[in-house]
Amino acid sequence: MPLRDRTVVVSGVGAGLGHQVAATVVRDGGNAVLGARTEANLAASAREIDPGGTRTACRATDITDEAQCEALAALALERFGRIDAVVHVAAWDSCFGGLEDADFTTWRQVLDVNLLGTLRMTRACLPALKQRGGSVVVIGTQSAVAAPSQVRQAAYAASKGALTSAMYSLARELGPHRIRVNTVLPGWMWGPPVKAYVRMTARTEGVPEDEVLGRLTGRMALPELATDADVAEAVAFLASDRARAITGQSLLVNAGELMR
Repeated sequence: MPLRDRTVVVSGVGAGLGHQVAATVVRDGGNAVLGARTEANLAASAREIDPGGTRTACRATDITDEAQCEALAALALERFGRIDAVVHVAAWDSCFGGLEDADFTTWRQVLDVNLLGTLRMTRACLPALKQRGGSVVVIGTQSAVAAPSQVRQAAYAASKGALTSAMYSLARELGPHRIRVNTVLPGWMWGPPVKAYVRMTARTEGVPEDEVLGRLTGRMALPELATDADVAEAVAFLASDRARAITGQSLLVNAGELMR
């Protein structure tokens, strides 16, 4: 069990990737401390992952609020006495459009969540991470390095691109404390958001859902989309000592749609 007795803080736990990351942490022997804005979602996720309640803890957390970030880190220490990794799933990904139709007030809010919120949560965990070293894993996006043709999300992509740039600085700054910082870049991920996209597109165009899905998988080297669980496996690897010599790196998990 590569995460045996390790404590991992996971921000942005809902029905999709955040839940899968937390479930993988517990499966691999660790303790998962769950944060998100909606308390009911957190409680449901924790019950499913850990019915006995011994390996999870959760607290409603808005990562735009520094005090709430600090409270989530404090909960991890209170329940489990340590923090070994922090995984940043929380993000605002529902801002659509490009430059011409941009609302820069909304862009600022996206940056506050995706860039600054991630940094706030990381800083809140730093004192504990410095005690024995550990890992910071950022969930980025393939669209930060290659804009998709189907959906325009310029604000989201720009904020995640900024996070990747920040990762390089953090890896240098925190490396002397044996804290590793890496990014996972998912592409199209078969989970609740993409399922909803496929259903909506099929309904709008009056075509079968398999046809819409086929347009996506047709661009992959592997003939299927990566799943939320596949991305969670990559996260768990980077959070564990199996990746002890890896820092400042970006890992595409995208079934080979984009190769670099």
